[in-house]
Amino acid sequence: MGSGASKNTEEEEDGSNGGGGQLYVSLKMENSKVEGELTPHVYGSVPLIGSWDPSKALPLQRESASMSELSFVVPPDHETLDFKFLLKPKYRNTPCIVEEGQNRLLTGGTLQGDARVALFKLEGDVIVEFRVFIKADRVSPFDLAASWRAYRENLQPSSVRGIPDVSINPDPIAVEQCPSESLELDLEHYEVPAPAPSAHSSLVYAADNAENPRSLSASGSFVNDNTPEAASNTPKDSSVGVDGSPSAKEMKVIVPDLSDTYSASGVGESKSVGILSPFQQKDGQRGLFVDRGVGSPRLVKSVSASSFLVDLKPDGQTKNSMPAAAGAVAAAAVADQMLGPKEDRHLAIVLVGLPARGKTFTAAKLTRYLRWLGHDTKHFNVGKYRRLKHGVNQCADFFRADNPEGVEARTEVAALAMEDMIAWMQDGGQVGIFDATNSTRVRRNMLMKMAEGKCKIIFLETLCNDERIIERNIRLKIQQSPDYAEETDFEAGVRDFRDRLANYERVYEPVEEGSYIKMIDMVSGNGGQIQVNNISGYLPGRIVFFLVNTHLTPRPILLTRHGESMDNVRGRTGGDSVISESGKIYAKKLANFVEKRLKNEKAASIWTSTLQRTILTASSIVGFPKVQWRALDEINSGVCDGMTYEEIKKNMPEEYESRKKDKLRYRYPRGESYLDVIQRLEPVIIELERQRAPVVVISHQAVLRALYAYFADRPLKEIPQIEMPLHTIIEIQMGVSGVQEKRYKLMD
Repeated sequence: MGSGASKNTEEEEDGSNGGGGQLYVSLKMENSKVEGELTPHVYGSVPLIGSWDPSKALPLQRESASMSELSFVVPPDHETLDFKFLLKPKYRNTPCIVEEGQNRLLTGGTLQGDARVALFKLEGDVIVEFRVFIKADRVSPFDLAASWRAYRENLQPSSVRGIPDVSINPDPIAVEQCPSESLELDLEHYEVPAPAPSAHSSLVYAADNAENPRSLSASGSFVNDNTPEAASNTPKDSSVGVDGSPSAKEMKVIVPDLSDTYSASGVGESKSVGILSPFQQKDGQRGLFVDRGVGSPRLVKSVSASSFLVDLKPDGQTKNSMPAAAGAVAAAAVADQMLGPKEDRHLAIVLVGLPARGKTFTAAKLTRYLRWLGHDTKHFNVGKYRRLKHGVNQCADFFRADNPEGVEARTEVAALAMEDMIAWMQDGGQVGIFDATNSTRVRRNMLMKMAEGKCKIIFLETLCNDERIIERNIRLKIQQSPDYAEETDFEAGVRDFRDRLANYERVYEPVEEGSYIKMIDMVSGNGGQIQVNNISGYLPGRIVFFLVNTHLTPRPILLTRHGESMDNVRGRTGGDSVISESGKIYAKKLANFVEKRLKNEKAASIWTSTLQRTILTASSIVGFPKVQWRALDEINSGVCDGMTYEEIKKNMPEEYESRKKDKLRYRYPRGESYLDVIQRLEPVIIELERQRAPVVVISHQAVLRALYAYFADRPLKEIPQIEMPLHTIIEIQMGVSGVQEKRYKLMD
């Protein structure tokens, strides 16, 4: 655009002249010779700042080594925007330097007067010149509202713009003197082995990752009831499990009533941060505490008294009945524990639907999401119970409604799975995902009766009318399900499964009772609808929001750290440094990689943080839109920002030891913990789930550890130790068969 302003004189297509619309204003200043200790600011009249006090001037954010930018939204019919630029010394307590000349005036997006550079007179009559770029674009109310809805949870809103600080398609930044490093055409040349998959990897049949049946196991080994030994040793008394131990319903589980919590004197201190846990007293009573930060006392507020309780036990010695989370999740957990009937403290998501409708995949995905947020969640698959109890070689006749033996057997394993899930909840679990067809009211009424007074049930019904998708799911089922592992004739397996499906269709009754969520033709992500009935509360609301944004469209997500930065070279935390020479080489290699890997993906996009090391790393990538998320910024190290770990150890030994003991929950003074990072990344995860095209995410080590843990279904406690090497691309392939991972190392 050049120096000056963008004059928006054209009217909107609907003929309006901006009535009710907004103006998106961008102010940029460029000077490659000024030392970094002078930082550009802007101040002026309403609605920009409303004060001509230089101490209240707003800083322009560093976009590159030579460019600074500030953007905001104002009404198009505002009074003339009157402002000036100034330079503030970054490290010295000296007066600000205001630009020479008259004030700058902007009315309705049009700059009044001639465009000019900004001149500043320094000591010794030295004149410094900045190129100025002023741009104003009209934004419709609809677009602004959509942007707000999509990104309102991204971070704290900007004090200037009033909307989250997300910018789209920033001007490209040239990487000066970047060596031209080519990438070999064969991308497999750079492929390196991925880490061993976790216990909950989606690379295998999703139902096999469900909870192992308690009531059908003996000393950790499953019993095959088809063997003569198992049959002869199985007690007839239904109150005794197949291993000779009492069944779940005969096990007495004592859950202390939180309303009976009372106080004790004394206050203790702990450095463990960001976790909610039960307080265990000598008499078995339990209280709750919210650990508020490094160095603060771990205080437990009694329900019935004004004095405090103190948690004297280490975290590992008490059962954590609350989610290991922070922020909104922690607050909601406290409310769920302290208010309402006891059954509302535990939630059962009961799947409903015909076979081949994506129930198990949906259950596994929802389990992964809730675990990542910090909720203790387990997936109970009734098919897994059935295979263990009655074997895998059950033909379609076993699933007929007029087969009394089959109906009894299937009802039995459903009850066993429900008993196990309720027993697990009474032992501290929070959310159980009950995965079965549950296709009749009789079955659902049985489950509701079993759950009465113990947990709240929400039915999740998956409906699909797309025959193409159903056929694809049937064939995937034959390929993956253990039910057909011994079937050598693939088409015979398909015919048998269709017969099984027909048996279910004859008796299927849609959900019309209780609390429910219906997903209707949502599987493809192309439309569909969600119906909800009698849904309220924080966690059910999050579940609905997540399900609205999920689909099965296959697409890759590429995760990579920025190129090596100068702070990486110096071993310093945080900061906003530029990339090193090695980082510049990686930026070129990454651009070549993206060009080759996504050459046919015109709808792909590049996501970066707002820190310049990620923006510079993405600068060589062309042909794709770029989106900056402040939610992707590195973990905030607070007062430790810019320090080396050796400096922290020397100057702040208590903080160093606290972090060493519990990196997940440790919160830097005035900074963040990993749990805080997870909270601000939830909108990013939701948007990644919603995208139907590839996304390249260029971010930072702690942030990518948290994102990777979501896709790989890694436990929260492992996140701070996940290896996230520099100059390596992690490709996450999302699709109907789960999540698959590849890694490419472009540089040593």
